[in-house]
This record gives sequence, C-alpha cells and structure tokens, in this order.
Amino acid sequence: MNKYNQNLDKNPSNYVPLTPLSFLERAKDIYPNYEALVYETKSFTWTEVFNRCTKFASALEKIGIVEGDTVSVMTFNTPEIFEAHYSVPMTGAVLNTINSRLDAKTVAYILEHSEAKVLIIDRQLHAVAEKALSTLKDKPIVIDVQDDFADQSLLKKIGDREYEEFLSTGDENYIWKKPKDEWQAISLSYTSGTTGNPKGVVYHHRGSYLMSTGSAVAWNMPNRLNFLTVVPMFHCNGWGYPWTIPMLNGKTVCLRAIDIKKIFELIEKHDITHFGGAPIVLNMITGASQNDIKELKKKVYVLTAGAPPPSIIFKKMKALGFEVMHVYGLTETYGHVLQCAWNDEWNSFEEDKVNEIKARQGVRFPNTEGVVVLDPENMNPVPMDGETIGEIMIKGNVVMKGYFKDKEATEKAMKDGWFHSGDLAVIYPDGYIKVKDRSKDIIISGGENISSIEIENTLSKHPAVSIVAVVAKPDEKWGEVPCAFIEKVADKETNEKELINFCRETLAGFKIPKRIEFCELPKTSTGKIQKFELRKKAKELS
Repeated sequence: MNKYNQNLDKNPSNYVPLTPLSFLERAKDIYPNYEALVYETKSFTWTEVFNRCTKFASALEKIGIVEGDTVSVMTFNTPEIFEAHYSVPMTGAVLNTINSRLDAKTVAYILEHSEAKVLIIDRQLHAVAEKALSTLKDKPIVIDVQDDFADQSLLKKIGDREYEEFLSTGDENYIWKKPKDEWQAISLSYTSGTTGNPKGVVYHHRGSYLMSTGSAVAWNMPNRLNFLTVVPMFHCNGWGYPWTIPMLNGKTVCLRAIDIKKIFELIEKHDITHFGGAPIVLNMITGASQNDIKELKKKVYVLTAGAPPPSIIFKKMKALGFEVMHVYGLTETYGHVLQCAWNDEWNSFEEDKVNEIKARQGVRFPNTEGVVVLDPENMNPVPMDGETIGEIMIKGNVVMKGYFKDKEATEKAMKDGWFHSGDLAVIYPDGYIKVKDRSKDIIISGGENISSIEIENTLSKHPAVSIVAVVAKPDEKWGEVPCAFIEKVADKETNEKELINFCRETLAGFKIPKRIEFCELPKTSTGKIQKFELRKKAKELS
C-alpha cells in the first residue's frame, strides 16, 4: 500500500470542488466598491453584481428551480446574460445560452431538448420567441429583459415577468450553492450545426474553472484589466470570459451589438485593454471608414478565433495599434485549446514571415493536457513536416462532459481516447499546428485535395478584397473546383479576371478559383461565414 495514502484522505478542509463561481465572491471581497460591470450609463460595483446574482438565484429557487434544471437565456451582450453565468449555477441549475440569431424552429428544439424550465429573453427577440413558444407543449416560465438603451420600437412584451421585477422577489441574504462535485454540469451550449438539429454540449464546473485560469495565463492578462464583450456571451459562454474577468478583478464593458464606431468610442471612454473577436470582426475594424476609427492612445490586445484568419489581417490590425493573438478551439472544448505562443527569435523575421507565423493556431493552452495531429485512420501522429494533413485531436479536463442526451454522438466524438475535432491540420517541426480546413471544407478536384483556406489567404492579400470564402463547386470533369465568394473593400474596384490572375502569381493551377462571385457573405452572429449557404449557391451557378 502506498504510504502517502495512509491517513491522508480528502476532507472538507483540504478538498473543495473547483468552480468559477468562486471568482465573483473573491472579487466582491477584495474590491467591493470597484466598478465591475458597465453597460451604457449603467454601472455596477463588485458588491452590487454579487448581490444581484445571489438575489436572482434566490428568486429562481423560489419558483422551484433546483439542481439539474435548465435555465435558458437568449439575449444580447447586456448585464443580464453576464449575471446569469453566476445566478443560474448558484442554484445548482444549468445555464443554457441560446444564439440570438437562431430561427424559431431551432429555438423551439433547444428549449424542448434541454427541458428548459425558465427562459430569460430580450424583448427585441419577441417575433422568434412567440413563434417558438407557440409550438411547445411544456412552456418555460418567460422572464423578459427590458433594455432601455435599445430601440424601443423593436421591443415587445413576451412573458408575464420582467427581469428587474423578478430580481426584486429574491432574498438578499441567500447563500449560494457550491457544487457537490466539480463534475457537476454548469452550462449547456448548442453547436451551430449546419445540418440536422444542433447538439447540446455539456460543460462542468472543473472545466470552466480551468479554462478561465488557462486563458488568463495564455494571454498574459493583468489584474484589473478593462474588457470589452465583442464576442457574444452565448457563444461558448463568451469564450469563458464572463468567468475569467472577475477572477482578475477586471471591468467588463458590455457591447449589445457589433458596431465598429462604438467599439472605438468604448475603447477610448473605458480605457479598454482587451477584447476578443472572430476574424470577420477584425476585417470590419480594418475596413472601417476613417470617420469611425479613433487613434488608440495605447496598445489594445485582441484575441481572434474561429475561421483561420488570413495573415494580412495581422499587419492591418497592427497598423491601427492592436496586438492580435491567434487561438483555436471549439464549443466542445470550452473555448480555446491552442494559442500561437510567441517566440522572441521570430521578431527578427521579415514582416510577411511574422504574419504568416501569427496565422498558425500554435501550441496547446495551459490546462490543456493534449492537442495532437493524428491520422484518423490509424491514430498515428502525422510527420512534423508542415505538409502532411491529419486531424486535430484533444484530451484533457477542458473537453466537454459529452453531448446532452446523445450517447452515440458522444462515443463517436471520444473514440480511441481522444476528442475528434473534425479539423484538418499540419504540424511543423517546431510543434506548432496550423489548420488547413474543416474536413467538410476540403475541396477534392481531380483527386487532389485543395485547402479552401490557402486560396482564401491568397485572395485576402488583394487590396480590393475585404472578406472572402471559398467552397467547392460541382464540376463534370473534375468532380469539384474552387469557387470564391467575395465582399469588396468600399470604394475599391476589381473583377473576376483580375483576381484570377492575382491567384496565378502564387497558386498552383488546380487551386485557382474557376468562378468568383461578388456578394455579401452570409454570417452567423459570431461572425463566422456560413459556408453551407455558399455551397448551395455554388451548386446553382452554371
């Protein structure tokens, strides 16, 4: 018997289940009167935020919410969704944040599948909410969010209760419930799903705690920073930052909707130091008119994730005063598991080389035990040559508990002791990983595998190209050929012939798009381009 296990058991004094909820209580104890949460003219201290969260938790418990129940939230980036990240799990219930741009059918599916007992919803979303709720047999209790700073003509009463009124029914002396087990579920996030119904991804308290601390370390985030919520807080729980920022006693500034002029105004007004955003948001910033852009007084740190960004975006953001770090993650991994951790020796490289390096997804995050590139057929590591494509696979405490009510999908995703991401990548001799494509986005033309990302990166370097997405277009001879959809930079002209010739300068002939269409690209609320919609359009092209 191991002598270090004798009379050295776990007990309440030396073992407490990890939970990110403790960060809020600590911030309240250390900086009770410091500004914690800001939205327009509203401002709350740490004491006020903590008291509002515990009071709302009490109100939920009074209407029968208990451990294991689901509370859904469908709002924009306002204080209510930030508070829900604490108030809901403080009861032992599970927080389900719903994408505010989903259609009624999908919202109804999520509410039914999650067995939501309560729906907290912004009144601007009344049209979708009413339609979704009308199809449900068991309807949740609806609590409206009345946003006085939104366009009042767009707001309409949905439920019988309003957030602030409901909050007032709670007990100020409520003692929040710590999880009995850190494996206990804390939140439920549904994948975007391009086909069929979305899958429910279940997070636990331990994983959320570790992601919060890991993110702070990976990004070198300081104490008492000022954070702008550009990333929707419904998306992977805002990449985990509603929990991370209180851990750092930082100030969270809410941004209801993406507005580039407003982003610059809030940066100046609140001395914003950090924010996250998909590459599409960075494109919007760099492509904004001079009237919307303000000169930054000091460097602002930006985290970007989602579709792999073209290398040119780093150059453009740097010119405006932003320092961008590239990360990679999935809904199933609480957020980010790879970062392009910087090596000082790269500082001597030419700018184009530096930006190409920054476009890599990088190496694993702190608190992530394993991220590798394996051949999915035999589960062997691919050569570290920067060329051989394999699938990114992940293991560790920041991999989801599993898919809610879907044992088969969970087992398939976790096969052979690794979470299978579905993302195809290469690994370089230095151990850094670069995503080449989603498995479904690889274009197979005449037996050749073509990375849509490689073509997108090339086209993005043209001065008239603002946003680009490349998908497969059916072809009688080759099976599939690349087809590019492009949004042009305002006041800059180009045409299909010019861009094809531009591609010829650097791309192999079979990789050059056979068709280029100019249009507004369909996007999700998080800024991701909806390639499944573009694939439909490509099929319709003659």
